[in-house]
Amino acid sequence: MKKVFDPQHYKTTTREQWQTAAEAWHRWHPTLKSWLGPATDLMLDMAEVKEGYRVLDIAAGAGEQSITAAEKVGPNGYVLATDLAPKILDYALELANEKGINNIEIQEIDGENLTLPDNSFNTVISRVGLIFFPDQQKALKEIKRVLKPGGFVAAIVYSTVDKNQFFSTPVSVIRRRAQLPPPLAGQPGPFSLSAEGVLDDAFKQAGFTNVQSKIVSAPVKMEKAEDCVRFEYESFAALHQMLGGLSDREKTAAWEEIRVELSKFEDENGFSGPCELVVGVGQKPLE
Repeated sequence: MKKVFDPQHYKTTTREQWQTAAEAWHRWHPTLKSWLGPATDLMLDMAEVKEGYRVLDIAAGAGEQSITAAEKVGPNGYVLATDLAPKILDYALELANEKGINNIEIQEIDGENLTLPDNSFNTVISRVGLIFFPDQQKALKEIKRVLKPGGFVAAIVYSTVDKNQFFSTPVSVIRRRAQLPPPLAGQPGPFSLSAEGVLDDAFKQAGFTNVQSKIVSAPVKMEKAEDCVRFEYESFAALHQMLGGLSDREKTAAWEEIRVELSKFEDENGFSGPCELVVGVGQKPLE
């Protein structure tokens, strides 16, 4: 019998994963800032985010990019950070409080069903979040609904597997060792919007105009490959789910192979894990 993708089960599992990984994702926020910070700045610039704007962050996670947006819109602006996993949002608020930023609110929301008014935000952003939505078009149409006319949606996604070996390497090792089948057609995941033009096409299909995207090299830089392994071991809950069927000894062996494979990206200057991102924007037509 052919296996069918179950979006509701996927959402439940994803929520549990991020509830589990919340503390680690928060703890690693300096790494996230140095790794994804330049692409985040570009995303906000491409979306023409200005002082005083209202910004909605979809799948905000631990909120490091929400805080960057809050700093950009200033005290007269407002950021609503949303996610399926409330625990990780608590860390977003904690980080904002540590930085003395008080123009952020958090709310547990499914990005495909935004319980928010029409035409209520200047900008909607999603950093490495849209790729994990089972129904990306539904999410984009909801985003379009809550945007003010002329407002921008902006997203960061991973480009192709071969350009993102910092992550595709452990995934391929685990998939082989756990004897997992390839992802089902249309299934959400890290590379679901990776091919050239796919993010642009998704925006256009949802009715956005003035669509554009840029490629950004964003290597994961650390002292050693084993630091990256630790980052992924602690923060990437989906990898543990993929390993679920293996014994403890087999899991240990898999992580050791991942360390060996990732060490190929380490030299006398440290570790530089290949990562390439696509930053895309689209504009809601003026009505």
